[in-house]
Amino acid sequence: MTGILTARGGLSAVSRVLRSLGLPGSCDTHVPVKQRARGFTSGQQVESLVLLHAAGGDCMEDMESLREDEGVTKMLGYAVASARCVGDFLDLFHDAEKVANARSRAEAQERLAFIPEENGLLEGLQRVQGELVRAAARRQEAPRVATVDQDATIIESHKREALCTYEGIRGYQPMVAVWAETELILADEFRDGNVPALYAPLTCAQAAFAALPDTVTGHYFRGDSACHESGLLNWLRDERRENGPQGIIGFAVSARMSPELAQALKAVREKEWTTFGQDADGTLRQWAEVDFVPGEKVEKKNIQALRYVGLRLLKPQGELFADGNDKYYHAVITNRWEQDGGSILNWHREKAGTIEHVHDDIKNGLGGGQLPSGKFGANAAWFRIACIAHNILAALRYGWPDETLRNAKAKRLRFAIINVTGRFSRDRRKITLRLAAPLDWIKRLVKLFARFPLPTQPTG
Repeated sequence: MTGILTARGGLSAVSRVLRSLGLPGSCDTHVPVKQRARGFTSGQQVESLVLLHAAGGDCMEDMESLREDEGVTKMLGYAVASARCVGDFLDLFHDAEKVANARSRAEAQERLAFIPEENGLLEGLQRVQGELVRAAARRQEAPRVATVDQDATIIESHKREALCTYEGIRGYQPMVAVWAETELILADEFRDGNVPALYAPLTCAQAAFAALPDTVTGHYFRGDSACHESGLLNWLRDERRENGPQGIIGFAVSARMSPELAQALKAVREKEWTTFGQDADGTLRQWAEVDFVPGEKVEKKNIQALRYVGLRLLKPQGELFADGNDKYYHAVITNRWEQDGGSILNWHREKAGTIEHVHDDIKNGLGGGQLPSGKFGANAAWFRIACIAHNILAALRYGWPDETLRNAKAKRLRFAIINVTGRFSRDRRKITLRLAAPLDWIKRLVKLFARFPLPTQPTG
C-alpha cells in the first residue's frame, strides 16, 4: 500500500467513540437482520449511516462519496454500504400492514391523524438508543438528576406521502425527548405532518424515562402546551406510575389557553403581579398565582391539585405589541410548590435552550431534515439514526479535551475535528494513520482514544 489519502481523517474519532460505546454489538443484538454472504451486519449499516450524518451527508446518494473514500474504508475495515444497500436496509423498518391498520382504526373513529405502531426492528433501534445513552452517561459521569424536555418539530417535505402540518406546509412532525443536563436524545417518535403534537405525548415520555440510567435519582419534566394532555399529566403526577420511575417527577408544562383560563389571568389583581425579569426591549416579565380549576375532567382522585402560575408580559408605558396590545398572558401548570413562581417560570423557559437547539442540530447540522423515502417506517429509521448520530457527537464533545468545543454543534465539530487530512500507510503488518494537524490537536485525539478504549481489531 503506497499510501491512501482521505479528507475525513477525523471520522476515526467518531468511529472510535461509536465502537467503544458498544453501538455495533447493540445493533446486531436488537436489530437482527438476515445477513447475506459477504453482506453487512446491522451494526455496520448503522455505523455507515452515523458516519454519513457526521460527515455532512443528508441523503442516501451521499453514501457513494464515503464508499469511494479509500481512507474511510481502511479506517473502518470495510467499504461502507452503498446507497442501494442502505435503502434496502431502511425499508426493513417499514411495515405497510401496521400503517394500514392504524389508518383503519382512525377512520373507524372518524379521525384523520394516527401514529402507526413501530415494528420490531424500529423498537429495537430505540433499545439501541437507550443503551447508547446509558453508556455515554457512564463515560461522562452524568449527573444524578435528569430533566426530560419534550417537544415536536416540523420537517418540511415535498414527497407525495407527506401530509399538511398546522403551519400549512407539507411534511412530518416527529416528537423528541432530550436529557437537558447532557443534551442526549432519550427517545423520539416519528409522526406524519397532520398529527398534532398534543396527540398521545405519553408514549415518547415513557420511552425517554425508560432510557435513563439507574443512577438517576431525581426526575423532572418540561414541555410546551402540547404536553398539556390528561394522559401525560396524570402519569407524571402518579408516584406509582406504570412503565416509569417510581416516586415524584417534578414538572412544568405550558397551559393551553382556554377562554376560562384567560379570564382567570385577567382577573388577577394588579398588586399580585410580581416582576421577576425584563427583556432586552424593556418588556417586563411578571408572575402571579392563578386560582383556576379546569372545567374538563383530567384529574384522578386523591392526587394533589396542580398549581397554575400566571405569566404576564407587560410592555413599557406607551409601547405596544405588534397586535396593538400592551399585555400578553400565559400560564404554566406545575406540581412544584417549593419555589416561587418566577423561579418556576425561569426553569421552564430554559427548555428552549435545549430541545430547540437539538431540533436545529438534527435538522440542519445533521441529515435529519432530509427524509429519504416515501415509506413511513424508512423515514422513521433514518430520523432515529440521525438522533443516534447526535448522541455519538455529544459523547465526542464531552470526551474531547478542548472544552471550547463542549457546546459545539455538528457543523463546528465537522470543521474542527472531522475534516482533517489523513494518510494511511502500511509497514509490514502495521497500518498507520498520519494526520495533517497541529501537535496539540493530535495530543487531544490521543487523549480521546484513551477515554474511549477499544481492543485492536484486524482490518485487512
